[in-house]
Amino acid sequence: MPRPSRRASTVAPFMVMDVMSAAAARERAGLDVVHMEVGQPSAGAPRPVIEAVQRALALGRVPYTEALGLPALRERIARDYRTRYGVTVSPEQVVVTTGSSAGFLLAFMALFDAGDRVGVPQPGYPAYRNILASLGVEPVPMVLRDEDRFAPTADLLSATHGAGALDGLLVMSPANPSGTVITPEALGELCARARLRGLPLISDEIYHGLTYGAPAATALQFEPDAVIINSFSKYHCMTGWRIGWMVVPESLLRAVERLAQNLYISAPYLSQVGALAAFDATEELEAVREGYARNRAILLDAFPGLGLGKVHPADGAFYVYADVSNLTGDAAGYCRRMLDEAGIAATPGLDFDPAAGGHHIRFSFAGSEADCRNTVARLRTWLG
Repeated sequence: MPRPSRRASTVAPFMVMDVMSAAAARERAGLDVVHMEVGQPSAGAPRPVIEAVQRALALGRVPYTEALGLPALRERIARDYRTRYGVTVSPEQVVVTTGSSAGFLLAFMALFDAGDRVGVPQPGYPAYRNILASLGVEPVPMVLRDEDRFAPTADLLSATHGAGALDGLLVMSPANPSGTVITPEALGELCARARLRGLPLISDEIYHGLTYGAPAATALQFEPDAVIINSFSKYHCMTGWRIGWMVVPESLLRAVERLAQNLYISAPYLSQVGALAAFDATEELEAVREGYARNRAILLDAFPGLGLGKVHPADGAFYVYADVSNLTGDAAGYCRRMLDEAGIAATPGLDFDPAAGGHHIRFSFAGSEADCRNTVARLRTWLG
């Protein structure tokens, strides 16, 4: 009987998917669930996306594209960097990917060899460390600190690198699970320190566009050789379309292209057509973001009175990462009880922080305003 490889056996489960499964089982049993666990917009893809794909489908042919993506989409993404950030990006540097997940795989495989060590913020998106580990690359936790607003800093990078040499650095802003945004000043210092240490920098920017104060800066404003990962899943409400992009320095482009050709040939044609149209949906997408802002305010206003007032700075994305150490030391068990007894699905912090995540829970406010108000009401009753 075939057995899983050592590579597959060492990959930890993505706990939010387990929470989703438990919530779905509850719903199949006829019980209701308020979904606060998934980092997925409740809004569908905007109207221009649907219309563009319908037109493409009417033509009848859904072909492969070039491995790096449709030229028109690559050009449009490059133009967005000029208008949004004032940064010049060549369309040739843009790589269209099957979601940000493929972008991470391509970046990690292009930059690192087995045995390399990469600094990764903790808490952070679990797939970073799981993909790295599956490739034989060691994810080195950069433990985020309250005094830094739970954002990575140049000094934290130096301390981590000094404790054991790194071969690369990954940062995310706005962050998952916290929503914390790295300030432009701190991001500039971080990029400069990485360059000084000779470390390639990968910047996860998939929540750009979803901020509730100042917009997030791109690492390209400070480091032209940074590898950028972005996606149409979050701001553009296109999760299941599995379409994202990278910006890579010219020195990596051919390596990334060869990997893409062999791993998945090209991103889905229809998703690329839709992504191109998504740039024409700003008014619709901004209305969605304003809904998130209202949801965020509901949770942040109510949580202190529920004993959940200690949260990471929720500057962007659509998450509140709450410290529940005053309520439990077992966030996973607490989330199971919350689902069973209150009908609220939320994600335990162990998904994002194997060390201290047992004291944290992530609530996603990407759903409706009714979901957020219902969550507050249920928590108030459940917590007494």
